[in-house]
Amino acid sequence: MDKQLLTTNRKALTINIDNVKYGTIAEIGAGQETARCFFQAGGSAGTIAKSISAYDMKFSDEIYGKSGRYVSEERVLRMLDYEYNLLIERLAESRGPQSTFFSFANTVAAKSYRGTGDCHGWIGIRFQTEPGGPPSDIIIHVRMLDKENVQQQQALGVVGVNLVYGAFYLREQPSALIRSLVDNTGRDRIEVDLIRFLGPAFDNLDNRLMNLELVQHELTGAVLFSSGGEVIPPGELLYKKAVLVERGSFRPVTRVNMDMLACGQSQFASEPEVRGETILVLMEITMNNLLTGGGVDSADFLARVDTISRLGLPVLISNYPEYYRLASHIRRYTREMIGIVMGVNNLVEIFNEKYYENLDGGILESFGRLFRNTVKLYVYPMRRDSLEQYAGLPEAMGEKHNPAPFDLEPHELVTSENLQVFPHLRHLYFHLRDNQFITQLTDYNPDLLNTYSRGILQLIQSGDPSWENAVPPEVAALIKERRLFGWQEGAG
Repeated sequence: MDKQLLTTNRKALTINIDNVKYGTIAEIGAGQETARCFFQAGGSAGTIAKSISAYDMKFSDEIYGKSGRYVSEERVLRMLDYEYNLLIERLAESRGPQSTFFSFANTVAAKSYRGTGDCHGWIGIRFQTEPGGPPSDIIIHVRMLDKENVQQQQALGVVGVNLVYGAFYLREQPSALIRSLVDNTGRDRIEVDLIRFLGPAFDNLDNRLMNLELVQHELTGAVLFSSGGEVIPPGELLYKKAVLVERGSFRPVTRVNMDMLACGQSQFASEPEVRGETILVLMEITMNNLLTGGGVDSADFLARVDTISRLGLPVLISNYPEYYRLASHIRRYTREMIGIVMGVNNLVEIFNEKYYENLDGGILESFGRLFRNTVKLYVYPMRRDSLEQYAGLPEAMGEKHNPAPFDLEPHELVTSENLQVFPHLRHLYFHLRDNQFITQLTDYNPDLLNTYSRGILQLIQSGDPSWENAVPPEVAALIKERRLFGWQEGAG
């Protein structure tokens, strides 16, 4: 396809001169930017039946009914319902046999003249794929990153055109449709942190995989799945909550993962800054943990999300290998305390300076970003021999600088209290530990300390039935019910 065709003006013009496409545009909150793009391209009389901007709340309520929140998925769906039904009611008889109807809607909170509030919005399109056919929907949630209102409006108009164009011309290539949403704006201006495909045009799509692609293609840094496995905007779950998060591969979730979370939740809830606050507990998986052989195994990814959901926990899929970036993402939505639960092997990795070579301030800058605004690490112990096996202890801990980093027997535990780091970082580590930025988890189950996901996965795939004792009962039942992680009937 000619690259020129992909400019915003050309996309709008392509739709305008396609005599089959015909519909309405309704926009609330940031001007009629999408409609303006179609009008400026020329030929819009053949495409736009009506454009409307119902700014006043009373006018908006009279048209679309009252909503709990005006910038919400509920609101944009009500707008689509009303406008699409009205379009069919008035034009189906006269234009229905030769038109594929559509209704586009958005409800947006752009930057106000006071400069306060989160700049985000819901955008959707309901459209037919053939004259007289049933409609399908595409719904997205966006965050506007421009500093000025007029720039946010311009970016929204471009994204709106991209969505309409994608619905009609890229719907059979959903990955291409997703990537095209930020055409001519860029990822530094618009973040898309949710996409939902609904209706007969998308019967074979799994919305969880489509939202994973938002992270893969860097349209957002993270997507969030609720405890029911449904994708939701991170702000809806994280807003104004104290957040406790555990990072892992969860392939599968083990009893030790749950023990870490239980210990962490107990200590987190007792923090003075957390007492009386609503606590959100969630799991987090980085893209690095999902990549196998250079790509993402869809079945493996869905198995992880499903098993975590079976335990009633939400899961965040992020593109943030560094913990300070994970904390910064959560901090967008809450000012309450953030707790991060990790094994001592992950704490070892945090003190590996190779991860901070891109920062001018190196490891000091990363820790400054991580621990500002009330963030604490809760550390789960490991046996020394396990740490050597799973974390590459001699290399990570600087054996060249310290040939005997631990005065411990192989079976003894490495904790945040006796952990040794590179000699030149020890004073930094002692400062963070002594000031309770890093704290040791207590009341853990010592019988679980030699349990690791990769070993359990091997047992599942080899047919050794002992794996069932290493995972929560709900997870074991789901693995066998759906044959997850390579389990076959008769294998355990």
